[in-house]
Parts: sequence; C-alpha cells; structure tokens
Amino acid sequence: MSLAEPAPLAVTTSAPPRLNALQRFAAGFKGSLPAYLLLLPSLIFLAAFTYGAVGRVVVDALYQRATPRAPSRFVGLDNLAAVIADPAFTGAVVNNLIYAVGTVVPSIALAFLFALALSRTNAVTSALRAALFLPVLIPMVAASALFLFIFLPNVGLLDHYIGRLLPVLPNWLGDPDIALAAIMVITIWKNAGYYMLFFLAGLQAVPEDAMEASYLDGAGPWQRLRYIILPELKPTFLFVTVIAGLNAVTQVDHVFVMTKGGPSNATNLVLFYIYQQAVEHYDVGKASAATLLSLGVLMGLTALSFRTLANREGGP
Repeated sequence: MSLAEPAPLAVTTSAPPRLNALQRFAAGFKGSLPAYLLLLPSLIFLAAFTYGAVGRVVVDALYQRATPRAPSRFVGLDNLAAVIADPAFTGAVVNNLIYAVGTVVPSIALAFLFALALSRTNAVTSALRAALFLPVLIPMVAASALFLFIFLPNVGLLDHYIGRLLPVLPNWLGDPDIALAAIMVITIWKNAGYYMLFFLAGLQAVPEDAMEASYLDGAGPWQRLRYIILPELKPTFLFVTVIAGLNAVTQVDHVFVMTKGGPSNATNLVLFYIYQQAVEHYDVGKASAATLLSLGVLMGLTALSFRTLANREGGP
C-alpha cells in the first residue's frame, strides 16, 4: 500500500501596509521637526523683511495714486509700460550698463593681480592684504565724502597735484562726459580688495602636485597661469562676476553724496531712478514697477551664471 504524499503547505506572506502620501509626509516632517524649529527664527525674519517686502512691491506695481492722499486704483501692467517707455529709465539703464562694465572688469582684474602678487603668506604680504582690504571697511558714504574732497574743482586734492601738468583742469563731477567715470573710480577702489579675498581662497585650492609638475617640466609663469591657474579659477571668476554685477546695481550711496544723478542725468543709475520716482515724485507704482524689472533681470542673470557654474563643475 502506497502512502499518499502530503500536500505542501502554502506559505503565505502578508505585505506590509503601504503608507499613503499624507502619512509619509507626516513621518518625514516628524523626523525633520528639530531642524525646522532651528530654522524658524530665520524663516520668520525672511518672511517679514524679505518675502513680505517683495510681495508688497508686486502689489504696489499694480496700483497707482494720483496724489499721496488719493486712494489707490488698479492699473494692471500700466506702470510697467510707463517705466519701459520713460526715457529717464532708459538712460538710467544705459548708464548702469556702462557703470557695471567700467567697474566690474577693472575691479576683478585688479583683484586677481593683487591675489597673484600676495598669494604667499608672510609678514609683508599680510600687511599689504590688510591695506588693500581697508577700503572695504570704510562705509560708502564716508568714502564718497572723501572722494568728493579729492574731486573738488581747482581746490581738490587731485587738481592740486595735476594742476601743473594740465593747462585746463577738468570738472570731474560737473562734466557730463567724465562724471560717470569719476564715480567709477570710487567703486573700483572700494571693491577690489573685497574681490581679492575670493581669488586668494581660489588660489589656495589650486593643486600643489600640478604646480610642482609644471616646475619640473620647465613651464614658465605665463604657461602656469594659462594652463593651470586660470582653468582652476573659472568657478571663482564666475562667482565674483555675479557678486560684482549685483554690487554695480545695488550700490548707489556715492551717487547720493557726490552727484545726485547729475549733471544732466549723466550719473543717474537705476536704483537712483527708483528713489526719484518713490521719494521725489511719490509715484510708488512706477518705482515698484522699475524695481520688479531690475529684480527680474538680476535674478535671471544670477540663475544663468550659477547654472553655467553647475554645468562646468558637473562636466568631465
């Protein structure tokens, strides 16, 4: 008699219940709750003084007041159209572009040369670094007052020393052809030492083995600069360019102190134009529209620059 083989036992496994999206969010939030609590004070200040202010500017750009006491009326995009069609705004944009190019390029070039010359750390280079960084510590208003004395016609410090060399002394801040260049000088003098710090940090990251190999291979200073230092400093150059471009748009204290946008609007920059619309003409809607245009351009340029930086760092 043959015994029937027992049937195999069926093994049943129960899958763990799947969490829905709300439960997953709750679990993740609970794990990150300490971090959110630590960030809460900063988030409150950002919401109150940054994002709240931006939201107010967006709202103000959509409304207009005929007089300071008149009620606001909704005008939509009319303020943006009025700003774009305003010749004063166009002139301020052109001035700002010239000012940006005339300050960013020399400032970065000087900062890079200073960093190359002072890359080795010793007592002398440390003192020179401190001397070059000193203008950064001086407030722009104080520096503008100092340069206002330097540029005074006939009695200023600059005219005192070059008076014997030129038959006719220029009016540095009163001539529309050179007034913008005169206020560029103070920006270059003040920012070059600040940008130098970034290049000094970038030079510290240049691989020592590559530099030693170049010495052994007989590479000269120009070859080391071209094939080793400059490629390694591309991210630093891009970052400093973004910072310098932002400074060229946001620094306007020297215009207030030295020229008030004159002569003949030759030094009227975008930020000073916004001040004129908001304070002098009390056209808050137009000032807010100009602010949004400036903010949009700056955010676009910054995003493009950092995307380019990310692509270079992620490339081969």
